[in-house]
Amino acid sequence: IRAPGKGCEEFYDKSLREGIRFVRGRVAEVTDWALAPEEEGKLVIRVEDTLAGFVRRIPVDMIVLAVGMEPNADSQDVRRMFNLSCSTEGWFLEKHPKLAPVNTFTDGVFIAGCCQGPKDIPDSIAQAGAAAAEALALIDKGYIEQEPNTAYIVEADCSGCKSCVPLCPYTAISFDEPTRKARINEALCKGCGTCVASCPSGSIRQHLFEDEQIFNEIAGVLAS
Repeated sequence: IRAPGKGCEEFYDKSLREGIRFVRGRVAEVTDWALAPEEEGKLVIRVEDTLAGFVRRIPVDMIVLAVGMEPNADSQDVRRMFNLSCSTEGWFLEKHPKLAPVNTFTDGVFIAGCCQGPKDIPDSIAQAGAAAAEALALIDKGYIEQEPNTAYIVEADCSGCKSCVPLCPYTAISFDEPTRKARINEALCKGCGTCVASCPSGSIRQHLFEDEQIFNEIAGVLAS
């Protein structure tokens, strides 16, 4: 057994000295069906010992199940509220495991602790300190730099079809019912261009990627 973490190996050795037995294997069943006198009146664990290579029966007085940690029940509501990415198990994903371990793909939202995955107390405290430092850096700066290539809507051309609203991966597009026009929050827009390509009326444009600019670039390439 490998015990990662500070002091964990010493804790494992102490457990062995106190008589705790560790068996690496797969539990097949738990039964009270006794096959030997020492199993009478006890619970019997039938387990496959993968190191020894055989199935053993272990009579015990009590069984405590240590189930795996699962994400909180309302984690999906939080994910939708802050537009966070999740793993297949439901844990919140960081922007980069090495370069941005507490950042998310949503600017200004940071994660710490077991919402990212199972971890012990020292790791949770260290991650919380890193998240607090990242948030403090934003507050101390006093302003937020936006992406230069954000999208915008020409309202005169918008037909109000709402096709762009569900397509935005950053939930930057909303629909204004009184005017029947779409709205883009440029503070949330990351300039991915998904809405620009999907707009059937061509009312969504993107800074630095205007149609005229693209056409001129193509003409320059063809001319050369």
